[in-house]
Amino acid sequence: MEEYTHRPVLLDECIEGLSIRPDGIYVDGTLGRAGHSCEIAKRLTTGRLYCIDRDIAAIEAARERLAPWRDKVELLHGNFTDLDQILTQAGTPSAHGMLFDLGVSSPQLDDPARGFSYMHDAPLDMRMDQSQPLTARAVVNEWPQEELRRILSRYGEERYAPAIAGAIVRARGQAPIETTLQLVEVIRSAMPAAALREKQHPAKRSFQAIRIAVNDELTAAEKVIRQASDHLVPGGRLCIITFHSLEDRIVKNGFAEEARGCTCPPDFPVCVCGKAPRMKLVNKKPILPTEQELEKNPRSRSAKLRIAEKL
Repeated sequence: MEEYTHRPVLLDECIEGLSIRPDGIYVDGTLGRAGHSCEIAKRLTTGRLYCIDRDIAAIEAARERLAPWRDKVELLHGNFTDLDQILTQAGTPSAHGMLFDLGVSSPQLDDPARGFSYMHDAPLDMRMDQSQPLTARAVVNEWPQEELRRILSRYGEERYAPAIAGAIVRARGQAPIETTLQLVEVIRSAMPAAALREKQHPAKRSFQAIRIAVNDELTAAEKVIRQASDHLVPGGRLCIITFHSLEDRIVKNGFAEEARGCTCPPDFPVCVCGKAPRMKLVNKKPILPTEQELEKNPRSRSAKLRIAEKL
């Protein structure tokens, strides 16, 4: 079956980066299709793997995929931004490695009904966790024009953000924007002809921006590094995969902050802050997909993996 042959992004690089020990404790904070989790679980003997996902559909699908290792795996429904609470409630001791893949999972993208895709018509949803109240429809139809412009510009790095935000407000003034393809047409109407001839789909950046806003993805990226560092044993590895420049910048800066020691002004004769590094960088530059992976999985093109180790 296709779902079992699906190969997750940067799989070999993640497994190598985690430096898995058979008796270790590991956390996959973004379970998704369970591809990474399967590869971690099969390397454990007396160890244990805790799998977290905010999408209950991912949890349910993973029960079958992880069945061969069910005695070593625990499935936890939740948002990894609540990592402290989730691991504490699960009675999890400090972990030897954690992995977070911050992209939208393939099942979410491939299911038109979830509303992530600008290629299929569906209700405007875009929620990774379908129990949360905020939807893309609410963002598009209720948020003020200036807030729409801000998220399109910041989260989507969309150069036509002011025009698109204005077009959305005018369109919804006539009737609510209900579906993905309705939104695509509104976006197209706001863009100049030259932009519509570009290789990239004209709605790609705007859909990314709205999805990030709906799921509060940048806040998640900021929180996960500190919380993960708190729950790693010395020598434990933290691997984070990002798919766009904003998240990668947050992870890069977050790792740098964890690896930074004294923050006293340079002219202080002695350190008075007492800050010591908590982690060290395993790779200073992000690890990128190989050409072979790109050929097999074009969706991996923008993926970047950063790894840090607890001191």
